Amino acid sequence: MASSPMQALENGGQPLEGDGGQFIRVIVADTQAIFRAGLRKIFAVEDDVRVVGQAETLSQTFSAAKKFSADLMLFEAALAPNPLEAVSDLLRQNPGLRLVVVTPEPNEELTLELLRRGACGIVSREVEPELMVDCLRKVSKGEAWLDSRGIQWVLDAYRTQGTRAGSPKTKVQLTPKESLIVSCVTQGMKNKEIAVRVGTTEQVVKNYLRKVYDKLGVADRLELALYCLNNRTVEGMVKPPAAPAGPTNGQAVESEIPATETPEVS
Repeated sequence: MASSPMQALENGGQPLEGDGGQFIRVIVADTQAIFRAGLRKIFAVEDDVRVVGQAETLSQTFSAAKKFSADLMLFEAALAPNPLEAVSDLLRQNPGLRLVVVTPEPNEELTLELLRRGACGIVSREVEPELMVDCLRKVSKGEAWLDSRGIQWVLDAYRTQGTRAGSPKTKVQLTPKESLIVSCVTQGMKNKEIAVRVGTTEQVVKNYLRKVYDKLGVADRLELALYCLNNRTVEGMVKPPAAPAGPTNGQAVESEIPATETPEVS
């Protein structure tokens, strides 16, 4: 399929005559022109939904998010080699934008991680038109959207985390450095970003996270985030500094937790 440039639609997102500006402004980012066209036809018959821009590549998607005034974006997961990183980057660069991710098929691991990264809704490519419109309306109001299977996955993950959190191991207090790194994780930062922010190395961050997992009885970053939400762990935590503390800090931390003593964790 020949590539077409990023397009602005419906007067570039400005209020149309007679609308009074009371509509949901949507950017459609999808690799398939026929899918984009289909969505436009679906939304055209709705009084409160307007497509203000569209994109068919990842680079166009980032440009569209900055160029067009939109409330939310329909983002096809297949647009990016790593959709999780793409979602994190989009939301970091456009904090006011709400993302609804379109996946090729239901996937538990992808669903849970997309939610952790900040996606407001997740829909299958086979979603019924009326459900897609309902999704946009819910998300535009600040609500989350999942199908019944996705909700069950979240509940199961929460219950699993709750079972782990009930063990005596979770009563251990975190050190200031561990709390700082956990605070970064709950903000959606990657290990590399945490290392720069805290002033250490990525390997040391991985070592710290493994120790935190062991202390709290969680298995991964998702369970850590759920644990923090359930136990209000991040309340009162010291916020990470805006700039790295310097190269010597990284050396000092590494001496506290040698890389050879703790396995890597991604």
